[in-house]
Amino acid sequence: MQNRGKLQIDATVADADIKYPTDVDLLNDSRMKSEEIVDVLYAILKPKIKPRTYRRKARKEYLTFAKNKNKSKQQIRKCVKSQLGYLGRNLKTIEKMLKDVNPSEFVLDKKLQHYLFVIQEVYRQQLAMYKGSTHQISDRIVNIHQPHVRPIVRGKSGKPVEFGAKVDISLQEGFGKIERLSWDAFNEGQDLKSILEKYKSEKGYYPALIQVDKIYLNRENRRYLKEKGIRFTGKPLGRPPKEEMSAYEKRKAKKEAAERNQVEGYFGLSKRKYRLNRIYAKTRITAEAWIAAIIMVTNIMKILRDFLLSFFSKENFYTFLLLKRKLTMNLKNYYLIAV
Repeated sequence: MQNRGKLQIDATVADADIKYPTDVDLLNDSRMKSEEIVDVLYAILKPKIKPRTYRRKARKEYLTFAKNKNKSKQQIRKCVKSQLGYLGRNLKTIEKMLKDVNPSEFVLDKKLQHYLFVIQEVYRQQLAMYKGSTHQISDRIVNIHQPHVRPIVRGKSGKPVEFGAKVDISLQEGFGKIERLSWDAFNEGQDLKSILEKYKSEKGYYPALIQVDKIYLNRENRRYLKEKGIRFTGKPLGRPPKEEMSAYEKRKAKKEAAERNQVEGYFGLSKRKYRLNRIYAKTRITAEAWIAAIIMVTNIMKILRDFLLSFFSKENFYTFLLLKRKLTMNLKNYYLIAV
């Protein structure tokens, strides 16, 4: 069948609601959680002498470091070393206490067991980075309460790194659809073929035009699009052609390139109105359900707007907007008077 329709594709990050991670803060949180586990084990096992944790000294050192506005590299490294020492001591204490327990018995509940595995991995990663004098490691944990969250480098000014799930979304006639959701960083350009094949399996034909970013237009994807007869917005590779485009072709190319901003506006609406930029759910499954629900609500509001606009002519629509504005101002005035 002949190719029909337009498809817009782009990726964004659904930011998780976590504190900006630093090595010292992450180690301090892990140390405090390890002290909580030691207290629980002491209350259950009731040994003669309670193991030392040096929590007061560790807390004092952390607060002294945190109150410094300008922290040097030497101060950061020194504090990381001390917190690693306290955390490592607590983990050894926990290991010794658990050796005295029957392996078939589960002393800690499921939640504390999960925290224990997480802080053990945090200690391993931070110790490896400290010894190697680096800040990079695979599958880096940035929050002990949400260990599935990963740093995703976006390279944008003001926000070079984001923390959350990366979502690849396609837009068809203003309605969004999640094509891929991952907590690890990925190259969205690799998903173009699968997205187009899904489009064909659903509709029976390929789109006539796709409006995408430069990252989707690598050489392999360009060859694929040429084979399927799909046009795309973007500059061709190589030297510019000798024959210039006509005025109509220039206007058409400019209009099609500008239409790609619709997917950016879709992301802005989802983040500004429906909080896609702050996911409060803590577990992986609930966070993914939260993201999917936000996309669904954005689509539902699109349907309601189209349904409402179908009852208004152009003149009536402007009258409706004016009445809505006056009503909003009156409600604000009533609120201020009430306050």
